[in-house]
Amino acid sequence: MAGLIRREDVDAVRDRARIDEIVSAHVTLKPAGVGSMKGLCPFHDERTPSFHVRPGVGRWHCFGCGEGGDVISFVQKVDGLTFTDAVEYLADRVGVRLRYEESGRGNGAPRPREEPGRRQRLLEAHRVAAQYFAEQLMGPGAGAARGFLAERSFDRSDAERFGVGYAPTGWDNLQRHLQGRGFTQAELVASGLMSQGQRGIYDRFRGRLVWPIRDVTGEIVGFGARRLYEEDQGPKYLNTPETPLYKKSQVLYGIDQAKREIAKQKRVVVVEGYTDVMAAHLSGVTTAVATCGTAFGTDHARIVRRLLGDTTAGGGMQLASGATVGGEVIFTFDGDAAGQKAAVRAFGEDQRFYAQTFVAVEPGGMDPCELRMARGPDAVRALVDGRQPLFEFVVRTTLASFDLDTAEGRVGALRAAAPIVAGIRDAALRPEYARLLAGWIGMDTDRVRQEISSASRRTTPGPVRSSRPGADDARSGQAGDESSAPALPAPDPRDPVARRERLALIAVLQYPQHVPPVFDTLGDDAFAVPAWQAVHAAIRAAGGVREGATLGEVRWVEAVAEQAAEPVRALVTQLAVAPLPEDRENVVGGYVAGVVRGLVDLGLTRRIADAKSRLQRLDPSADGYQEAFAQLLALEAERRTLREGDVA
Repeated sequence: MAGLIRREDVDAVRDRARIDEIVSAHVTLKPAGVGSMKGLCPFHDERTPSFHVRPGVGRWHCFGCGEGGDVISFVQKVDGLTFTDAVEYLADRVGVRLRYEESGRGNGAPRPREEPGRRQRLLEAHRVAAQYFAEQLMGPGAGAARGFLAERSFDRSDAERFGVGYAPTGWDNLQRHLQGRGFTQAELVASGLMSQGQRGIYDRFRGRLVWPIRDVTGEIVGFGARRLYEEDQGPKYLNTPETPLYKKSQVLYGIDQAKREIAKQKRVVVVEGYTDVMAAHLSGVTTAVATCGTAFGTDHARIVRRLLGDTTAGGGMQLASGATVGGEVIFTFDGDAAGQKAAVRAFGEDQRFYAQTFVAVEPGGMDPCELRMARGPDAVRALVDGRQPLFEFVVRTTLASFDLDTAEGRVGALRAAAPIVAGIRDAALRPEYARLLAGWIGMDTDRVRQEISSASRRTTPGPVRSSRPGADDARSGQAGDESSAPALPAPDPRDPVARRERLALIAVLQYPQHVPPVFDTLGDDAFAVPAWQAVHAAIRAAGGVREGATLGEVRWVEAVAEQAAEPVRALVTQLAVAPLPEDRENVVGGYVAGVVRGLVDLGLTRRIADAKSRLQRLDPSADGYQEAFAQLLALEAERRTLREGDVA
């Protein structure tokens, strides 16, 4: 087990790693008020964005599923890393040199620091392997690999752009290279770069053209390799097996190069192979990605939706220019039976998108790589621009298997196609497709509509739901509805006292420098809501707003979170990222001060009411009456001064 990373180094990583930049590699974020951003949660399916990030305090929180934390916890959760691995990953990105605590042995001798986290070692092995493969591509034994690329109109610069390399023939070329760089056999097997045989380990990729497969952050997590020689009895394409880094259902080849354009253009083009991705990008279709040895599935859809910012906003409306508000997902398939089958599978994933889904199939059956070779880049762009709605393609493909010249064929076609039309997510499109279907089959429109209605009752498609019950924001139709967060027993959002106390805590956590010092004079009873009492106690334990103004927002929120008990820690994060109603930059300071003064005023009003009640129960001649009366006058004077704005 690796030694503990020094606390000051962990703090340095938190300070330097901008949470908005890290999150943006996985989620398309949009402004949500001053200092706040939001997008679709990467941890549960949702239709409207409830995932909030506040870079100023270095925190994120989803008001839909309740997850939240800092930049380190985000990397841990999104990539499935340990704390140490997440810190090391971020440290590598932001240039922080980590130091590790050395614990003493029983004999008093210091224990040498062990190797860094396992994930970082595996990633480094992939980086070294990719460099090795790329160098081999230009070597004397890689003529077949270079010939393969040249035949498909790819030159050396194209290979370098996509990191294409060559795995030489032989059983241990890469193994010897990596072991010479200090990697152990156990690490090489765990990476998927080596296979285990009866006589030991050996190179998994041999005599093949190799493409590095990167995750959305740009890290190499695996490889895809194409057979080059007839004597190779392996599959045509061989990919990295499932490893701690590589999950084929969760990677998309080309996503690292396409992600920014996907977010910018609101379009993703899903092609079928590595050379198709290369051909598309080189033809100007810079949003192309491909699955790696598996069909486009649920996890792929989630990745695409997050990058598109795929929400209910826009609803996929078509503009006169041809663009689609809300985004487009375009599938390209071969025109053969396998391609048609893939399109039907993709139709099943359509229900996971608010973006419009299309299919682009070249009439002659050519894929983007072949099309670029035969007709040039313009033809590839034209293929994508000439897309047709996925519904239409699937319906026409279904009808093609029936003989529409016979009554039996027409009835069979109607029964097969009606459930497809009934499954169209946008109810406004169904009547139009019913009319089109009637024309394609050659049947009465009313008869077709009746069959579609019957199919709809048999299998009513539902909206995408989160795997967590109650986490789907589509029910309320309000993005970021904090009242739905499943934290502690949630304060009633309709309670004006609870709302006021909550706003004050948001202000204190996000803008401690603008909070009047009077906040630090509040006692244990300043908050009436138990949940907010617990947060207030953590704020006091962290040193109060005076300490917060000194630490800065990121360190301040971290300090409060450290003082909070486990159930309360989630509340601290939630409040630290929650948007304030007042989002005008030039009045944030005044707004924060006003919110806190309002809370103090509320507390004084409560104490005045208690003092008056006590005074009413005392006889004017009794001992203590004058003292109680003086306390009441002092409280009223304090409140009057507060309201006049004389309290700093």
